[in-house]
Amino acid sequence: MYIFVINSGSSSIKYQLFEMPEARVLCSGLVERIGHENAVLTHKIYKGGKEDILTSTEPINDHGKGLSKVEKLLTDAQVGVLKSLDEIDVVGHRVVHGGERFAATTRITDDVKKDIQQLFPLAPLHNPSNFLGIEVAEQIFSKASQVAVFDTAFHQTMPPKAFRYAIPEEFYSNLGIRAYGFHGTSHKYVAGKAAEYLQKPEAKIITIHLGNGCSMSAVENGQCVDTSMGLGPMNGLIMGTRSGDIDQSVIFYLVNREGYSLDEVNTILNKKSGMLGLTGYNDMRDITKAIDEGNANAQMAYDMYTYRIKKYLGAYIAALNGLDAVVFTAGVGENDIKVRQMVCQNMEYLGITLDEEKNAVRSKNLREINKEGASVKVLVVPTNEELEIARQCYELLAAE
Repeated sequence: MYIFVINSGSSSIKYQLFEMPEARVLCSGLVERIGHENAVLTHKIYKGGKEDILTSTEPINDHGKGLSKVEKLLTDAQVGVLKSLDEIDVVGHRVVHGGERFAATTRITDDVKKDIQQLFPLAPLHNPSNFLGIEVAEQIFSKASQVAVFDTAFHQTMPPKAFRYAIPEEFYSNLGIRAYGFHGTSHKYVAGKAAEYLQKPEAKIITIHLGNGCSMSAVENGQCVDTSMGLGPMNGLIMGTRSGDIDQSVIFYLVNREGYSLDEVNTILNKKSGMLGLTGYNDMRDITKAIDEGNANAQMAYDMYTYRIKKYLGAYIAALNGLDAVVFTAGVGENDIKVRQMVCQNMEYLGITLDEEKNAVRSKNLREINKEGASVKVLVVPTNEELEIARQCYELLAAE
């Protein structure tokens, strides 16, 4: 079965073509800067253990034009990996917000599309782009089944005590205001890999997804018990440009006392805060370099970033009543030695001890970085959201 996975952003399309169930990647790519004269298409083909890369810079006016260019590459006489688009059985779409309506991978119908549109207010930066990707793919891959995999679905196993807010009941019952969580596809994938590594399906695992966006999840027996993001993706950990947890009084102070508009405060907390607000950088590599150069603000930002993670670790260990493994994943989690070291420092009481030599090793494979004999495993598990989407699509169709 050939499954084409699409992650459609506001000005980008990320994609991979899988042969399932072997999970073999035939090609992958990224269309960036859609809507600009200098849009960039990067296409990678995998054949015979080799990777060939094609790049082009040209005007790509919209998502339809972008996906049409990808379509031609898929079946190109010289570099194509398919004879016809009809060979694609399924197009799997990442959809950020599924609300309470979608707790599992779902075939896309007209009713499903209407429900995704109704959720636009809960994810205004993501769901409209995801929806656009669906509409374009339906035209280009007309014979394939279209399937939606929701970022929020994995967190739908949270109990009400974890997802409800202490606000009047009608805001939940009438408006659906509650914690939904995000990065669910990543959390599900790495938690599954960790449980498989531990040979313990019922394991108690805390997954830490650290990219430009950051979140944590408490997982037991493969199900999410709690997660750090809420109604939207701003809550919880300190992120690249997002503030994470903040006293609500700050918002009222800025609006009522300092004259900021609500839109301005929203922009500040979403796009100008986090590590960018603290240091002027949102790339952790730049911040690490600044620390090495003696920048006190950069050091303070790292202290705040890792301290927030440690606070959530303690809370989730309490929620789980124990812990088998901590998992670091995503760009920062997989590659930033200093972040892992600082998070695990002075956590011996909770069974978390880091082996500094193992932590310093760079690898693209799942690896264990705790000290020998530690009661809690500390794992680095590379995430693969596209593969998880392909697997969920395959399992859905195989079960039908």
